[in-house]
Amino acid sequence: MTLRSTAVFDLLAPQTPAVPVQVELRYDTRDPYAVVAAFRTGRAGWVEWVFARDLLADGLIAHAGEGDVSIRPAVDDPEVVAIELSSPSGHAVFEASAQELADFLDRTYDVVVPGNENLWVNVDDALTRLLPHDLS
Repeated sequence: MTLRSTAVFDLLAPQTPAVPVQVELRYDTRDPYAVVAAFRTGRAGWVEWVFARDLLADGLIAHAGEGDVSIRPAVDDPEVVAIELSSPSGHAVFEASAQELADFLDRTYDVVVPGNENLWVNVDDALTRLLPHDLS
């Protein structure tokens, strides 16, 4: 089962107005620990970031994440969450509605209860994808 939700995040840049960016949030029970955020980059382009569902949950309450993705409540507005993405090719900061993110997260909890993710993981399938088929 895959849950999908669309939202608009504001891309923040120094000394310029925020730019609205279409985002599709996805949660798939085949990878119950992860959330995908797909950012619209143009007419047909999307950039996907995959991060832990727990990171999203923690970031709604306090600063969470070290590395490529960090999420935190905005300093000046408790109804806004800042999402910071870093990669070798760039760095971006977005602001999003805390309520929209919390609603999406609640929908994922309705499907896979936190702490029960392991019940949804097919270990044999995961190992088949990770290991080479020819072990000789």
